[in-house]
Amino acid sequence: MLKKKFIFKLIGKGVLHILFWCAVLLFYTYFFGVGSNNFNDTLIFSLFLMPITIATTYVSIYKLIPDYLITKRYFQFVTYSIYTLIISAYLVMVSIFFSLIYLSNFKYNDMNPLTRNILFVMTGIYLVTVIVSAFKLMKLNIKASKRTKTLETKILETQLKLKEQELKYLKMQIHPHFLFNTLNTMYGFALKKADETPEMILKLSNLLDYLLYQVDKPFVSLKDEINHIEDYISLEQMRFSDTLNVTFSKHINSDAIEIAPMLFIPFVENSFKHGKIINGCLDISIHIEANTDTIEFTLNNSSTNDLNATDGIGLENIKKRLELIYPNKHRIVIHRNDTNFEVALTVNLKSELKNV
Repeated sequence: MLKKKFIFKLIGKGVLHILFWCAVLLFYTYFFGVGSNNFNDTLIFSLFLMPITIATTYVSIYKLIPDYLITKRYFQFVTYSIYTLIISAYLVMVSIFFSLIYLSNFKYNDMNPLTRNILFVMTGIYLVTVIVSAFKLMKLNIKASKRTKTLETKILETQLKLKEQELKYLKMQIHPHFLFNTLNTMYGFALKKADETPEMILKLSNLLDYLLYQVDKPFVSLKDEINHIEDYISLEQMRFSDTLNVTFSKHINSDAIEIAPMLFIPFVENSFKHGKIINGCLDISIHIEANTDTIEFTLNNSSTNDLNATDGIGLENIKKRLELIYPNKHRIVIHRNDTNFEVALTVNLKSELKNV
């Protein structure tokens, strides 16, 4: 089947070439017949020029342009073009001599007026060659553009797959880290046989449900993300008891707002893990302001300016995720002083943020 298609395509291409050269023959006959009443002699002269034109044109479009010009081998292109020009010019002079001998019987005045001038003859030949070469060059450029576009598409697809794999890897790091902290809290309550343990198990169940069924989605409802944060805070409040003061305020003007899952919880988690109890209390303040265009998240917790303190893998992962999911659409500022650790994150859901 493929062989038949190839044969039909080859035949079709051959027919088009024949039709084109027939049109060129008619052009030559008309062009060189100006000022002459002898149509037969002009036709014979044009037929003699056809092999020169065909050879010059095919050398240009099948050798010079694809092998040297397109590949930027300019020296070879210029050199072989000069060779082609010299050979074709020699053959043109032979054709004029043929016209003088066989068509005019060595009578110069009986020659077709235009065929006496080598410049006119060469103009006719090279006009065809230049036009065909221009079309060939345009065709090759179009093919090159398509190949480049296809290659760019494949590169983008590969980059997208790599980003997806990197996101999965980052999430795999976030989940064990988060569960480790939560299970540590529950373990402490279990050792004390505290009455709050069943409630903690229920809260943890909600958190695990979120992790198993929501976190693998590219985007989740901001409302669900906030509920997830509130469940986590409830667990930590049970652990810290009277030594914790958490203020969580939010202003959301639409239930349709979506956000990448687990985007804010690493900051919250970090505030409990690395926050410092000062004057007998760990102070944490969280605020979320959101509309359909922008989400602003701020967190402030009591801390110390300890040079040995680390932000943990959670914050590093979240920075990488922000670069992957919201490139040029987020701004994050982290500030630490002697008494406070503050994070301010702005995510633009519609367009790029300036001065990111």
